[in-house]
Amino acid sequence: MGVLSYQRVTVRDLSETSERNFQLILIKPSHYDDDGYVIRWWRAMIPSNSLAALYGIAADCAERKVLGPNVGIDITVVDETNTRVNIPSLLSLLKANGNFGMVALVGVQSNQYPRALDIARPFRDAGIAVSMGGFHVSGCLAMLDGKAVGLDACREMGISMFAGEAEGRLDTVLQDAASGTLAPLYNYMNDLPSIEGAAVPFLPKANVTHTLGLSTSFDAGRGCPYQCSFCTIINVQGRKSRFRTADDVEKLVRMNWAQGIHKFFITDDNFARNRDWEAIFDRLIELREKDGIPLGLMIQVDTLCHKIPNFIEKSKRAGVTRVFIGLENVNPDNLTIAKKNQNKITEYRKMLLAWKAQGIMTLAGYILGFPADTPESIRRDIAIIQHELPLDVIEFFCLTPLPGSEDHQTLWKKDVEMDADLNIYDVEHVCTAHQKMSKAEWESIYREAWSLYYTPEHMKTLLRRAVATGVPLASLVKILVSFATTVPLENVHPLQSGLLRLKHPSERRPGLPHESAFVFWPRFIWQTAAKHASLGATIARLATNAFFIARDKETKTYMDQALTPVGDHEDETLELFTKTAGGLAAVSHIKKVAELTHAHRAVGGPV
Repeated sequence: MGVLSYQRVTVRDLSETSERNFQLILIKPSHYDDDGYVIRWWRAMIPSNSLAALYGIAADCAERKVLGPNVGIDITVVDETNTRVNIPSLLSLLKANGNFGMVALVGVQSNQYPRALDIARPFRDAGIAVSMGGFHVSGCLAMLDGKAVGLDACREMGISMFAGEAEGRLDTVLQDAASGTLAPLYNYMNDLPSIEGAAVPFLPKANVTHTLGLSTSFDAGRGCPYQCSFCTIINVQGRKSRFRTADDVEKLVRMNWAQGIHKFFITDDNFARNRDWEAIFDRLIELREKDGIPLGLMIQVDTLCHKIPNFIEKSKRAGVTRVFIGLENVNPDNLTIAKKNQNKITEYRKMLLAWKAQGIMTLAGYILGFPADTPESIRRDIAIIQHELPLDVIEFFCLTPLPGSEDHQTLWKKDVEMDADLNIYDVEHVCTAHQKMSKAEWESIYREAWSLYYTPEHMKTLLRRAVATGVPLASLVKILVSFATTVPLENVHPLQSGLLRLKHPSERRPGLPHESAFVFWPRFIWQTAAKHASLGATIARLATNAFFIARDKETKTYMDQALTPVGDHEDETLELFTKTAGGLAAVSHIKKVAELTHAHRAVGGPV
């Protein structure tokens, strides 16, 4: 892959009249799989909002000529999850421009940090300025001593660290890099910027085409008011929420629609708590219904979003087709330990059925490895979810002490052993000990969880529920194929997956033996063929099931326990409430509140 394979953008041709062009190379690193190879796909599933945000800010810097009237800025964009980082080609690009430029490693998470360092090393050896930002650097500086968890590697290599958010700050970094005075650290963690009216996230279509479904992303807001102990967002983006305006959102939608992009993942950790959600939805509704832009949106919300008047109804009209819900667990004891007190299991079914009533696909995150978890309790809870909750898709994760989270800080302060290899802090590997499960048991039940939920029989049930509730069947089949096959076939989480896994012998992790091309390529081709044969069989089975289920007249009136409407008082015999002490306590609390409310009404008191 040569230089021209990258998306090198000269912003609005302004640099064509410049005396020299600064080369800004934005790289979003991937990370290594268990065999030591970079995880990369022909088409990746999840677009990178960090990359879109940085590109938007950098393009704005280029248009404003922040390096001077005679200096242009060329921007090269590389998302390693779908594009090979061809270091020799990028070094040649920089050399052709007198090494006048810098490499920015964007949105680096803890599991991507080792790979980011490996990408940076040859550039630093060549004397190229390198900067690194993202959740790992920001989280470590926010929660630890500034040196913990590998940050000294940046200092030793001469990589400039950027902590915080780049709106209003990238000008300074670019100017320092252009003058050869890039600082070792830019720390803005105590000064998070407003994003209202700021440069909006954007990527050229040539980059977006490398994602499945031609989708991109944006954040309508940042920050979260909740206190979940496993979360890094609250310590990196803050607990005080900041928002884009409806005008900002319309601008980025129109910019993307001008290049034929109309599918978006809104990356807000909890869009339901965006104070301007209604104004944004109203604007998106107008763009759909009056301007004819066929928006397709995925959003993330909490488990109490159904209590917000008109929120779910307007989600549908605005173009929401999928909603991700941070369910996390069905055991209230685990939720309390994780400070996830906003999750009320007595509201789960009401909330999910409200989304079902609009024909919107529901996806939920579910964490394995809370203190009360055992392999037996996890198997029990998955069965309860299958039978009693109207969920379409579950994404399983291992509870991971991510650097930047309260959980990690607590273990670090207590000097509790955590795995030293940051590459496995990807929420699918076990990184520290559990009170009730060995590492082998925890890893085993994580893998087993996928096969327990995505059984052929349960996927038929999910298809029947989809027909009965108006969820698009074809879309659900595509998602089920990915989530049912990725872990057993590719040994990576579905959110790290894509279409057609790509590998290259040169992309193996340093320290592991380099494999001969005569060994590597025949094995890779054979494995790819075998995987796709299995994948094809799954697609054929699900497509066949969907075909016959859709044509079964009785399916339109299909009903089971999960789809049963919730009455004034939820059925207290559900295993969701009876199998844990916390579940019983939750029901008891609801009954007590109901009794007190009834008593107040009886005497004409306040309610």
